Amino acid sequence: MRLRVRKAAHFLERSGLALAGAACGTFVGAHVGTSFAALTTIGFLLAMIALGAVGFYLGIDIPPLSFHEPDEQPRGRGKIDTAEFLSAFGTFLATLAAFVSVTAVVLRLNLHSSLSWLILAGWLGGVTMQIFAGAIARLQRRHSH
Repeated sequence: MRLRVRKAAHFLERSGLALAGAACGTFVGAHVGTSFAALTTIGFLLAMIALGAVGFYLGIDIPPLSFHEPDEQPRGRGKIDTAEFLSAFGTFLATLAAFVSVTAVVLRLNLHSSLSWLILAGWLGGVTMQIFAGAIARLQRRHSH
């Protein structure tokens, strides 16, 4: 029974993260869509929302690798956990892009088009890193069992 409750709680947590990603994608899509007429489509907005949901669902909840085995002595230089790094940096980029977008929308700022392109690139780069981080972590987990 307790295992089912833990799994349900974990699913709800990840679903909440997906909703946060979808909300971030909504703001980035709204800002970028108002900056570039060619991107003012429902398809573009839905793609931004979907990317945010998938990226935040897969890429935020990455268990870190242990720095060393329990019976092993720690070494001066450890192996970089690619999934953890991509997750952290991708989450930072995606949420920074969303924060700037929300600020621009709420304060009705007319940002230069190059900044809007930078926001779009940061968002797409961030959620792509999150998706890859989630895929890498799941492959590592599958191969370690």
